[in-house]
Amino acid sequence: MSDRPPSKSTRALRLHAVADQASFCTRCELHEHATQTVFGAGRATARLMFVGEQPGDKEDRTGEPFVGPAGTILDRALEQLGIERRSVYLTNVVKHFRWEASGKRRIHKTPGVEHVRVCLPWFDQELAIVRPEVVVCLGAIAARALLGPSFRLTAQRGRLVQWDRPGRVLATVHPASVLRSDDRGAAFTAFLDDLAVAADATRVAAATRR
Repeated sequence: MSDRPPSKSTRALRLHAVADQASFCTRCELHEHATQTVFGAGRATARLMFVGEQPGDKEDRTGEPFVGPAGTILDRALEQLGIERRSVYLTNVVKHFRWEASGKRRIHKTPGVEHVRVCLPWFDQELAIVRPEVVVCLGAIAARALLGPSFRLTAQRGRLVQWDRPGRVLATVHPASVLRSDDRGAAFTAFLDDLAVAADATRVAAATRR
């Protein structure tokens, strides 16, 4: 039997099949108020995967991850690093938007531990199919979901660490935090520096495989 990984087309088909299954997910109550499941998107053979907390309002309406204000920050960072958005894989640990009403607005509400627990099997399938060299956790919720409840983003931010799965993982802030910062310039630079570590690691990993 061949040890070669599945082809790009095979992986894309597998991702499509899992996304279709996830679109009918009713494992927790979040599906009752969300517009739709927001599954991951991007290259099925991406070496670099980004994992956020949950979709936001715009993502919930469009069905695509990272297309709101936080996505704009991430796109800007990727552009400055010379990385095409279509070359990476973008997803969230929770696939439905948790929100509460504030007048006519839908305000983000942090998903609970149980929401993360029941949704993680979808991410596990994404990870098994894509097989990235580096996974970047965007924010503390994503980092603790993947690295355990004892993980502290403030202490371990921007460091490549080993985990119980292939490849390596790095945690940084969620790009939405850049928008909330009193000094957006400094916050963006720090965010960019973290992503540069992950990008360099994927390039080194790619070179060693040649």
